[in-house]
Amino acid sequence: MTLVTYRQALRDTLRAEMHRDENVFVMGEEIGVFEGSYKITEGLLSEFGERRVRDTPIAEEGFVGAAIGAAMLGLRPVVELMTINFSLLALDQIVNHAAKIYGMFGGQCSVPMVIRTPGGGGQQLGATHSQNVEVYYSFIPGLKVVAPSTPAEASAMLKAAIRDDDPVLFLENLALYNTKGEVPDDLDDVTPAEIGRAAVTRPGTDITIIAYSRMAHVAAGVAERLAADGISAEVVDLRSLRPLDRETIVESVRRTGCAVVAEDDWLTYGIGAEIAATIQEGAFDWLDAPVRRVAMAEIPLPYAKPLELAALPSADSLVTAVRDTLAATAARRH
Repeated sequence: MTLVTYRQALRDTLRAEMHRDENVFVMGEEIGVFEGSYKITEGLLSEFGERRVRDTPIAEEGFVGAAIGAAMLGLRPVVELMTINFSLLALDQIVNHAAKIYGMFGGQCSVPMVIRTPGGGGQQLGATHSQNVEVYYSFIPGLKVVAPSTPAEASAMLKAAIRDDDPVLFLENLALYNTKGEVPDDLDDVTPAEIGRAAVTRPGTDITIIAYSRMAHVAAGVAERLAADGISAEVVDLRSLRPLDRETIVESVRRTGCAVVAEDDWLTYGIGAEIAATIQEGAFDWLDAPVRRVAMAEIPLPYAKPLELAALPSADSLVTAVRDTLAATAARRH
């Protein structure tokens, strides 16, 4: 095993998949000569050439549409969108074409493509460049949406996404790129993750914390912090937002009797609302307290650093939610 950054895990896995399958190619803005805004594609142009590493114009609708066409003809494009905010310019292509072609063609044609894109705040990029709009895409049948939180998960899920015959939106978070974790030295030993399966990354008995992407990373740290005070928190990393692993969520809450959901997007109509509904439907009789949600403030994210950090969900806000939930649980049990 080697300790690598999330960024390096993505780069190495992408390179390995391009070696494995000549139908895999990458395209996007500034991914070739400039080697990508976040250096995920560093070195790929010199190794694979312009045929398989394709710089595109600043025209998201156009090059996402081109990738859909290439996928329909048997290639496996991996599109890099500079941020998820820019995916909105390609919304019609993603929602009305990539997601629907298989169904509208009666299964005669697949769209095996991956759209990689980062999101998230905390980088002082302003309100229109710091959003988490994954709920838009998680709402759409025909798309798969994944959001790995660690380098190992990023590697396994990118493998799975590239090899999947359906279109996959692969969500990254800018705050995760420099986080580190162990990944097998030989990427041939990395087993593709099962899209649609959550992971219990830390077992516990007192409360379930459910999160994804950056907040799953935060939740892991919070669980360690709570353990020092004798609180046993179980952490469920969703990993996949569509399909959603409702079974793992419900099983965990039935074990612990209470839950907190943590997400980086807005509270209203967010991923957490869907999780709370899932728990209510599948584990209501086991709940000893209402499901609490921790999310971003319902505002366009400020540019000023202190205001930006105050608006984002934090480890402290998650700890407070856990303690409040456990207090409500204890009151009800007595």
